[in-house]
Amino acid sequence: MSDAHEFEPYSLPYVSNTDMIRKASDHYRKVKKRRTVRDFSDRAVPRKVVEYVIKAASTAPSGAHKQPWTFVAVGNPGLQREIRAAAEKEEYENYHGRMSESWLEDLKVFDTDWNKPFLETAPWLIIIFRKIHDFDEDGNKTKNYYVNESVGIATGFLLSALQEVGLVALTHTPSPMNFLGKILDRPTNEKPFLLIPIGYPADNAKVPVLKRKRLDDVSVFFE
Repeated sequence: MSDAHEFEPYSLPYVSNTDMIRKASDHYRKVKKRRTVRDFSDRAVPRKVVEYVIKAASTAPSGAHKQPWTFVAVGNPGLQREIRAAAEKEEYENYHGRMSESWLEDLKVFDTDWNKPFLETAPWLIIIFRKIHDFDEDGNKTKNYYVNESVGIATGFLLSALQEVGLVALTHTPSPMNFLGKILDRPTNEKPFLLIPIGYPADNAKVPVLKRKRLDDVSVFFE
């Protein structure tokens, strides 16, 4: 192995099979309570909390450790208002011609439409951008690898961190999302991936009654 790269020892504390099963079960019981919420409280969330959940998301693995993401946190009411107006314009077009009849039918269970008041009510919006390439110190393009996969994993870390601290989120995709790059003045190598309002649920928040697929429906084991 070349000595041009620095490595350091790494290990984890020993956990018995019994304790590992218990931890896995406890974790499952906790994360299965996560739900997508559309009714947000306007209760403030400290910036420091947002900083830490973004730092947690940034610990995600990425292709060649390129970390091809930018998390833009918006807590400015004026910007949120502008983002809502642009998002609702695209969503109106989606609900009135872009979406297929089957798509609209599948959305009925969520009782949602093109109106997106949560984009102003939630105390923070986190917009995740994927970096299709980067630049070196001389301004030359550098390649990023497995960008979508890497950013998707980081998004999962973010959602998990938000639940851990007691916040809720909505993975919003007002496609097309090019307006986000313009409003937030992002460079051309960054493309919007997800728009995620975060905060506390409103006092009257409700979520649809849904059933998740069984283990047998989502996994295959070979032993």
